[in-house]
Order: sequence, then C-alpha cells, then structure tokens
Amino acid sequence: MNFTRLKLYHFPCTRSARVKWLLHELLGDDFDLEVVPLYDGAQYSPDYLLKNPNHNVPALEITLENGESTIMLESGAMVSLLADLFPEKRLAPAPVAFSLARMDYLQMLHFGTTWMDMMLWQIRIHTHLLGPDSDARTIDRYKNKFVQEVEPQLSARLERTGFICGDQFSAVDCVMGQNVLWAGAYGLCQDAIFSDYMGRLSQRAAFTSAFADMGDFTLAPPASKGAALASHFSG
Repeated sequence: MNFTRLKLYHFPCTRSARVKWLLHELLGDDFDLEVVPLYDGAQYSPDYLLKNPNHNVPALEITLENGESTIMLESGAMVSLLADLFPEKRLAPAPVAFSLARMDYLQMLHFGTTWMDMMLWQIRIHTHLLGPDSDARTIDRYKNKFVQEVEPQLSARLERTGFICGDQFSAVDCVMGQNVLWAGAYGLCQDAIFSDYMGRLSQRAAFTSAFADMGDFTLAPPASKGAALASHFSG
C-alpha cells in the first residue's frame, strides 16, 4: 500500500525543521504543514495528544491509499524513511545491499538524532525552559562534552569532504545542519569550518524554504506564557 499525502506538524527551528527541510528537498512545497504553537501550549491539547502523546514536534501524518492515516513521531525515523522513499533524489545510499556508504550514513543519521540531540536538548531546557529547576552544572557539562567530543568528529569529516557523509549532500545534512544551527544558538560550533558548512547548506532552495519561518522563533518562551507552560512541561 502506498501513501497519497504527507502532513507535518511543525514549530519553527525545532526538530521538525529537519523534516520540513527534507520534505522541501523531496517534494518542493507539495505537502501539508500545520504549525503547533508550542509556546501557547497547543501540544498539550487533547486533540494533539491523540496524535502525539509525547506532546512535541514533529509529527508526520501519512495518508494511505485507502483513506486511513498513520502517524510517525521520531524525526530520525522520518528522515530515514522519506529519503528511502524517493531514491531518484539520491539523498541516501540505497538500502538494497550492504555498503560502507550506507553504514556511515545510518551511523551519522542516528548520531545526530540521538547523541547530539540529547546534549543539545539538555542545554536548551536548562537554559531556557526549566526556570527555577534549571541546573547550571548540567549546562556546563553538556557544553563541554559537545565541544570536546562532538565538534572534533564533525570537524574531521568537514575537513575531508564538503558534507557530513561525503562530497554529496544527503538527508544526514538536513539533520546535522539543523543541529549546527541549534548548537550555534548556544555558543557552540563557532569555528569557521561550521560557518563554511552552513554557507554551503544555506545555498540550497530547500534550506531557504525550511527556515523561512526562523523569524517566528525565540529561544525562550515569552515571559507571559512561561508559567503556564511550566505547569505542563516535564522535560
């Protein structure tokens, strides 16, 4: 059974941006988008919780040929699936047989959406979302870990090739590019090699479309909404 339509539930400059970027790479603007106003607490509404009990973005709604729909909740899984569904776009090594290229691609895709994500999320919530429950030691710990362990791995790759998995742009760069932007907002990934990398990525039309709403994002929720969010926020 095939699908007939894709709909992304999104909030600017969050993990959903990596999926939005890839959708623009694959489909142009031919997909549906619904913004979930996270700072208004819309992710905790009963209707949205039925779609995504994890009360976050992204959520990807896939409409099937029989009219039924299903939901994906993990951005890494979305990126992996979508890139494989459009092999003609050549954004992922083919999964038909073992290859070192496929192995490396999957390794970096999951490195970006698990290990890096975990560190960046801890830095973000303790800096801007946890309020009185924030812990400066956690921020310092993960910033140091990111600088000492993550940045050297990415730099070593970008010294050899133009993109994370080689000289050709791939779906992994949708993840890593968004992560480098995220890191940069917290004073990480400041070396020229990262700004050069982002310069290459920003020349892509799909990147421009994916981040056209960047001006609608602030790192911290408005003060008037912080208390209401804190009553729901669980980390």
